[in-house]
Amino acid sequence: MKELIKKHWKLISYLFFGALTTLVNIAVYGAAAYLGMAVGWANALAWALSVAFAYYTNRRWVFESTVSGRPAVLREMGAFVACRLGTGLLDQAIMMLGVDVLGPKLLAPELLYIWGLALKIASNIIVIVLNYLFSKLIIFAKRSK
Repeated sequence: MKELIKKHWKLISYLFFGALTTLVNIAVYGAAAYLGMAVGWANALAWALSVAFAYYTNRRWVFESTVSGRPAVLREMGAFVACRLGTGLLDQAIMMLGVDVLGPKLLAPELLYIWGLALKIASNIIVIVLNYLFSKLIIFAKRSK
């Protein structure tokens, strides 16, 4: 069992911190939406806070980045934010189309909040998979010098 965990540590730790990032994302979105913030703004705030949390945890514990020096760290962070911006825009499109456009056509108004949370969870599954691939293959990929 120990060898299996060691062999798949990156994936296991990514899923653990990804779950925490998802909780941050959903909790911030849920709180902001509950307080009356528009879907787009609530989702943008949730994205920004969850990306900051994800970069720190991915850099430190998941991919154990050894990049140092301001220019190199800024490049790494820039790549991370750029990839997350792409998946963030996908998430934003899913939420705005699903909640603002389709939601009122398909559901009673009192169900829109629950629908938004359910859609947020589904969107996060897609985003998590894409973010892992971008992190593993692009952002934190070990490059020979």
